[in-house]
Amino acid sequence: MTEEKTQENRKSIGVFDSGVGGLTVFRELMNCLPMERLIYFGDTARVPYGSKSRETVTRYSRQIVRFLRTRDVKAIVVACNTASAMALDEIEEEASLPCIGVVKPGARAAAAATGNNKIGVIGTEATIHSGIYERFISEIAPEAEIFGKACPLFVPLAEEGLWEDPVTEEIARRYLSDLLDTGIDTLIMGCTHYPLLKKTIGRVLGEEVTLVNPAFETARALKEELSGRGLINDEPIRMNENAFTFFVSDEADKFRHFANSILPLGILGARKVDIERY
Repeated sequence: MTEEKTQENRKSIGVFDSGVGGLTVFRELMNCLPMERLIYFGDTARVPYGSKSRETVTRYSRQIVRFLRTRDVKAIVVACNTASAMALDEIEEEASLPCIGVVKPGARAAAAATGNNKIGVIGTEATIHSGIYERFISEIAPEAEIFGKACPLFVPLAEEGLWEDPVTEEIARRYLSDLLDTGIDTLIMGCTHYPLLKKTIGRVLGEEVTLVNPAFETARALKEELSGRGLINDEPIRMNENAFTFFVSDEADKFRHFANSILPLGILGARKVDIERY
């Protein structure tokens, strides 16, 4: 391998989300691609994206991509269902880099998993109303029936750490009862926060419903993409090297606390960025 190619492979992967939920994707990337350097940006000043217009989400996403480009990344992961649904095409066009969103990998996994062609999708209002999962699944499995349900309270419950609390289970039963009545055998957890509630959601739906975690599927898809382009880094991270870097647009202390609750390492902090400059 040439020195130039080695340097290209050693570049970081940029990951962004509207806030902290994308850390579930970051966690899966750490597991799936253990030799890769990762940079995370959480737009904590402007969260949530789920209640904002397509134009606003696209503008925010393009600003973040411009910032990540200044860090010389080799690929970008849009670890946000809303941004993946609303802005991925524009991001890909502007970035000129491999770009992976969380929607397509999740849709492919659900289409492969279902046995009765009845698939549920839970997510933010914006993700559910966009119909993005329905469109992707219908391209792969035209015979599939898709049943969507917005579950907005799941996000604050996840961020408060109430992953298996009785309150969370009660809310889950209220949200998911209608989906159970449809006979779904597969459910896409279409928000990056929701995998944190996987045990509670699984308990409510029962073992007969397969839960699809788009964060896990996205990590697998990125590995495949980088491998196909010859961009996988196969050199171990140097001793004492800081392989993981975190940036936010606001509230770095809260971000650090949440990150330390779900990542398999302790992070010292996140640097605040004036994202409006980009």
